[in-house]
Amino acid sequence: MSKPERWQTLLELLASEGKLDVEEAAGALEVSSATIRRDLDELAEQQMLVRTRGGAVAHGVSYELPLRYKSTRRAAEKRRIAAAVADLIGDNEVVGLNGGTTTTEVARTLAHRAGGNGRGGERAAATPPGSPVLTVVTNALNIAGELAVRPHVKTVTTGGVARPQTYELVGPLTMGVLSEVVLDAVVLGVDGVDPRLGVMAHHEDEAAVSRLFVERAQRVVVATDSSKLGRRAFARICGLDRVDVLVTDTGVSEEAAARLGEAGVRVVSV
Repeated sequence: MSKPERWQTLLELLASEGKLDVEEAAGALEVSSATIRRDLDELAEQQMLVRTRGGAVAHGVSYELPLRYKSTRRAAEKRRIAAAVADLIGDNEVVGLNGGTTTTEVARTLAHRAGGNGRGGERAAATPPGSPVLTVVTNALNIAGELAVRPHVKTVTTGGVARPQTYELVGPLTMGVLSEVVLDAVVLGVDGVDPRLGVMAHHEDEAAVSRLFVERAQRVVVATDSSKLGRRAFARICGLDRVDVLVTDTGVSEEAAARLGEAGVRVVSV
């Protein structure tokens, strides 16, 4: 197991248990106690955890993995979801993207296509040289950073205060910019999808931004792996009546798909 894989596993254990014991972690990961101690020391230097005698604890009662440590979870499923979402975006549309690992994959796929690969090659050929063929509005710093260097993508970022866990900008400055734009579609990454309550996020400030994305968009696409279906989170974004399409992986149960369909949501599983 490589160091990044060990670190991800250790942080996931910490997220679920709230604390880590060196000897127990060494047994779970099948490595030496000395290796675990070094890993915990390095993670503590990055302020990812707090070292204790014989182990480590989370920084607070609530613990959330930063985006970079979530990126390898269900990676294949997220790539398939991203490809299916990209097929729902039309030529020269204005697309909103909130933060998250799945929307990051969507951004990469859209940019790749708009750059002249696959279906986007047709659009690129019909667009005057030097003109963007895709406009992305995002409050995610990592997405903006990846897209800003691509001349065929017009990247619009919001202002706001950055959340280190998700790289999302939140707050009044973010809301002010979004209030002035009009979107053809928004692609939302979410933390939970409940048939009765709708789509949700862990944090109320992120949910508020996503809610405004929904208000400014003509179409709403939710992109999430099947582990989020049937799960609730703290802050509600919107009801299912505002969601046009939900793109997920083949792990979605027939019952969950049926309940979403009854709510008027088209479910695409890939």
